[in-house]
Amino acid sequence: MPTQTTARVHHHGLQIARELADFVDTRALPGTGVAPDHFWAGLSEIVHELGPRNRALLARREDLQSQIDDWHIRTRGAPSDQAAYEAFLRDIGYLVPEGPDFMIETENADPEISSIPGPQLVVPITNARFALNAANARWGSLYDALYGTDALGDLPTSKTFDPARGARVIAWGRAHLDAVLPIDGVSWVEVSTLAVAQGRFTADGNGLQDPTQFAGFLENDLGSLQALFRINGLLLEIIVDKATPIGSQDRAGISDIWFESAMSAIMDCEDSVACVDAADKVQAYQNWLGLMKGDLSETVTKGGKTFARTLNPDTTYIAPNGGTLTVKGRALMLIRNVGHLMSNPAILDRDGAEIGEGIMDAMITTLCAMHDLQGRGPGNSATGSVYVVKPKMHGPDEVAFACDIFDRVEAVLGLPRHTVKLGIMDEERRTSANLRECIRAAKSRVAFINTGFLDRTGDEIHTSMEAGPMVPKGEMKTTAWIRSYEDRNVDIGLACGLQGRAQIGKGMWAIPDRMADLLDQKIAHPMAGANCAWVPSPTAATLHASHYHRVNVMARQREIAAGGPRGTLTDLLSIPVATGRNFSDAEITRELDNNAQGILGYVVRWVDQGIGCSKVPDIHDVGLMEDRATCRISSQALANWLHHGVVSDTQVLAALHKMAAVVDQQNSGDLAYQPMAPDFTSIAFQAACDLVYQGRIQPSGYTEPVLHRRRLELKAL
Repeated sequence: MPTQTTARVHHHGLQIARELADFVDTRALPGTGVAPDHFWAGLSEIVHELGPRNRALLARREDLQSQIDDWHIRTRGAPSDQAAYEAFLRDIGYLVPEGPDFMIETENADPEISSIPGPQLVVPITNARFALNAANARWGSLYDALYGTDALGDLPTSKTFDPARGARVIAWGRAHLDAVLPIDGVSWVEVSTLAVAQGRFTADGNGLQDPTQFAGFLENDLGSLQALFRINGLLLEIIVDKATPIGSQDRAGISDIWFESAMSAIMDCEDSVACVDAADKVQAYQNWLGLMKGDLSETVTKGGKTFARTLNPDTTYIAPNGGTLTVKGRALMLIRNVGHLMSNPAILDRDGAEIGEGIMDAMITTLCAMHDLQGRGPGNSATGSVYVVKPKMHGPDEVAFACDIFDRVEAVLGLPRHTVKLGIMDEERRTSANLRECIRAAKSRVAFINTGFLDRTGDEIHTSMEAGPMVPKGEMKTTAWIRSYEDRNVDIGLACGLQGRAQIGKGMWAIPDRMADLLDQKIAHPMAGANCAWVPSPTAATLHASHYHRVNVMARQREIAAGGPRGTLTDLLSIPVATGRNFSDAEITRELDNNAQGILGYVVRWVDQGIGCSKVPDIHDVGLMEDRATCRISSQALANWLHHGVVSDTQVLAALHKMAAVVDQQNSGDLAYQPMAPDFTSIAFQAACDLVYQGRIQPSGYTEPVLHRRRLELKAL
């Protein structure tokens, strides 16, 4: 709730925190052609006309959940009847009727969205360094990614250069080139001279098996060559420079291979941040504005040197026909807004109530993007579009509401209708069960659908909380519903015409230090027909890009579409209840400790330090990328077992106490860290307890209400 000391200015019935009003009036609006009075009057109309509808949609969520709870309670102990369950869901409107076949009508999507498959980064917008790194991750060094990680099967053993390891890196690179960029009649391992003459690339006089892969080049009088190639839409650059330490020892003089890596990057205002008040929101908005204006800068100290990190420029190459080819130096930037649930004290309405944070995000992030649209930015969108990812929507009515918000935002800001493209996170059960109709509701805006299996699992547990105790968290990925969910997302997206117009995405690789495993496993995402998939770092983006060289995703999508639908709605709605299962003491202890440790490790940083996403050691000290979605699973899993008597209050509290000490030890090197043990009275520890003990009654099982309340409590001290 807002504090009494918050200084506010008043515009058209809105009570706006002064620091937010100053940011909008003095930094975001100038240059857009939108006057402050017009902006605030427009936002006030949207808030006061659409706010009641927002609240009604949230009430509808609670009503449906109550009816589902009652149904499971009434039928508990009766033989399972899936047909009756689905009929019930239709009767209450949880499942909506499907309309006729249709194709989406999205126009002016950038090629990174419509036609070039590749990795996608997600980063907290409140961290300027991370945001700049993500934007600049359009290009990455393959040699660095292989040498500095465990991608080769082991880690470097010394900080000094290891020639033997370097040779393994080069061998991996040459093998990859042979697989995806073959030369006619010779292996990349054997070549010694690379050249470009009369628009043709040759290696020891031999051309490429597919000459159309050659895309351009740069060379200088000193003999260096940058040769550019296109593989399944992605660019790859081979750098020949014998004046460098690596190039001087290389048979062909190749000093590095660069991959076009993060084709797009989601700048996140939601799950990976901890924005609970006006100060936090201003930090998020000003970083997004800096990216859109191209003037965001961050001072970085690396290797003993201090420098300013800014957005990378574009590069112009000579095309094979003698013309020019300008290549973007930055990922296409999307912005993830907050969903429909949360409000924020940054702005109050005429009644003194907090306005919907999603409405505030829609208006201000679109305003910031106008600087790019009007040509004052770095050139983010070449087609005049703004890409907003909208999370945590439940069903087509909520998707339609998001579209209506952006209709109103565009009208106020004077933008052409459908300038804002919508990314639909398919991460709630009612959305995945009605995905076709959700896409239909946004058919002129949709630019992206993505399976968010983490939130989707949390919602699965919460929606069916009364059905019985769920299978352990680690077994969820093998259940029928999640297999159907992943397949149906692709099948429905293709059937609705997303190929060539929009992204069909897959979720995060959550283990940033396990790059060998990423190389082994994440090729499954392009093979599944996903033309983008999330990665946790620029390095991971570079390694994952190799999968898109090997898999022609557009061709794979055509194969999948020709095979017909796969997952069924019945499987999707099957509930992962551990029917008739007696958990052993060891299973219970393992599940309790694992979930308690995960909750505490994440929450303590969120509440105490305002860190919304970070690499958190798990119970085995393996670093995992944790955000609110992972916390939602763990808290709902424990709340479910607690509700059904699999575990007791005493057992849960004992696990939380034990794991608090473990988390304290794991963070012992952090000077800003505040221990939770041995008194267990900290606000962060109480927040973790709230998430479990109050988990069953949290709206949709979300963690945000608890985390925001507890973070505000700490900030008020």
